[in-house]
Amino acid sequence: MSADATTAPSNPLLTDSPLPYRLPPFADITLEHCREAVLAGMAEQRAELDAITGSTAPPTFENTIEALERSGALLRRAEAVFGNLSSSLSTPRLREIERELAPLESAHADALRLDPALFARVDAVHAARRDSGLDAEAVRLVERHHLDRVLAGARLDDAGRARLSELNRELSELSTRFGQNLQLATEAAAVRVDDAAQLDGLTEEEVAAASRAAADRGLEGYVLPLLLPTGQPVLAALRNRELRRRVFEASVTRASSGEHDNGPVAARIARVRAERARLLGFATHADLVLADQTAGSTAAVDAMLASMVGPSTANARAEAEVLAEAAARDGVPDLAPWDWAFYSERVRAERYSVDTAALRPWFELDRVLVDGVFRAAELLYGYTFTARPDLAGYHPDVRVWEVSGPGGEQVGLYLGDFLAREGKRGGAWMSSFVTQSRLLGTRPVVVNNLNVTPAPEGRPTLLTLSEVDTLFHEFGHALHGLSSAVTYPRFAGTAVPRDFVEFPSQVNEMWAMEPQVLAHYARHVETGEPLPGAVVEAIDAARLWGEGFATLEYLAATLLDQAWHRITPETEVGDPAEFERWALEEAGVASDLVPPRYRTTYFQHVFAGGYAAGYYSYIWSEVLDADTVEWFRENGGLRRENGDVFRERLLSRGGSVDPLEAFRAVRGRDADPGPLLRRRGLTPVGPPTIR
Repeated sequence: MSADATTAPSNPLLTDSPLPYRLPPFADITLEHCREAVLAGMAEQRAELDAITGSTAPPTFENTIEALERSGALLRRAEAVFGNLSSSLSTPRLREIERELAPLESAHADALRLDPALFARVDAVHAARRDSGLDAEAVRLVERHHLDRVLAGARLDDAGRARLSELNRELSELSTRFGQNLQLATEAAAVRVDDAAQLDGLTEEEVAAASRAAADRGLEGYVLPLLLPTGQPVLAALRNRELRRRVFEASVTRASSGEHDNGPVAARIARVRAERARLLGFATHADLVLADQTAGSTAAVDAMLASMVGPSTANARAEAEVLAEAAARDGVPDLAPWDWAFYSERVRAERYSVDTAALRPWFELDRVLVDGVFRAAELLYGYTFTARPDLAGYHPDVRVWEVSGPGGEQVGLYLGDFLAREGKRGGAWMSSFVTQSRLLGTRPVVVNNLNVTPAPEGRPTLLTLSEVDTLFHEFGHALHGLSSAVTYPRFAGTAVPRDFVEFPSQVNEMWAMEPQVLAHYARHVETGEPLPGAVVEAIDAARLWGEGFATLEYLAATLLDQAWHRITPETEVGDPAEFERWALEEAGVASDLVPPRYRTTYFQHVFAGGYAAGYYSYIWSEVLDADTVEWFRENGGLRRENGDVFRERLLSRGGSVDPLEAFRAVRGRDADPGPLLRRRGLTPVGPPTIR
């Protein structure tokens, strides 16, 4: 990105990029260009919609639905760049523009979905869709455009549409405020340490990173930045119990007081969503969301979650007893939540001879990426990845690869932005700058973001075992985007229901420990020696250790999400923290030792992301994932024949077919939950009642 400018005399976003695959020319783009292009893009699409509704010709697929798919090219281009920058390279000026644009973009989206004249044309095409000679993808496109508008409120009267637009505008502003509060509060909550001795247990690289983090803030000593979830990786290594407490409490209390308090913001978001759902004819926001997901109903979600609460709490309780014994040997009389990760690592090392911190030298970032992640994709799908240093990303950390298919054909571009920095939100994700579409003649340009601690200057960046899994996971999303082979942009890549989108990425995690792949990338950064076979066996043996904690912390966050989105407009939430406590108790997942993976004030997925009432989708998708992993293994594992089936019948189809039909086309039947229960070591017990 070039420096900000107050004027934008020559805006590169206003026309298609001349670069390969239409990669945005980041070096020439300023934030003011982004602002101008978003505003111009909304005006241009509004004119395109007026042309559709102003036509005197009878509505047809071509002059209505296909015209909608072609509309908004400038806005898509501008929002893709600005949206990615807001997550990856935030600045005060960017946040200011974001606050300005959020309500305008909300109003524009409502104009697109709620315009009565446009809906009348869509409705007419929908009524005749079976008799118009359309192919299956076109019929599904008509149905999707129609359902999108119905669920968005297109059948409301004038007063209802006006009220809905007010609610949507407020939600847009609130979600923006939540995300910005969280980023600023997380940066402010970073834990400062004066004495290096307190960092005992961290590696030399981690201590150097803490020193650099302090220097970046103009401070003396060391700073431990916070990542997005409750659990912070340093808690597994820090021997100083008091510092562990400080880090834990900084994590769980962030954005819960002061000028960046997200409690009232979250409560208001939930209340407004409840009113919007009521206006649209649904009992709760969760019911509205589930109307367009593969789960189908809140009852189906409740049944799945309830079946896992009992086993996961029992497993976590058994783990806690083991950890308490380990802590007692250190003279710690009462196990605290900030002790859990530390003693869990100790037990893992004692029982299974697995010291996850000691594994890092075998997981050098570039080697994991090129010889692991890319190699698995080549063996499975025939993809090859060629570095393109001549193509620039939006930050010096970003690297670009060109992706080719089995016959050397052009597939798209893959961008990697793997390192943590100021201005980058926590967590890991995939997004797109360009999506594939035969209609528009575009190929995909996708990006993966992680938040790996940078190594000191001149040293290799090493990953934890968890970060290795995360890289494979996020690359699974990238493969979903790169493999897309659809006609219409509405269906491209990851444009599938929220409770299906995690499925392909979770499947891709299986290749991280596949012997053919692991042996290729897991080599000591200094000696080149492969990870010893005994260590690999120990990692596999330790697989179930900690699953009680992991499942319970996830369920707690999921059930908290459901509780917030089951409230009605009449629900009074006086104290968001008290509501959270009540929700966790009511669901049977309250635990002093196992807090939710995300508490309300930093639950970005649901209050400033797309997972509202949908955080359950990770475990829902994991049912499909675990069953598909068994399918791969039953059919010989890492074979091109298997990869071709998975790509052609599922990855390439995006949203152009029913997702569960795509799953059945691969598996040959509906999903079996048994593999998931075995994977997580869960033996069903009587499920509790969830109200």
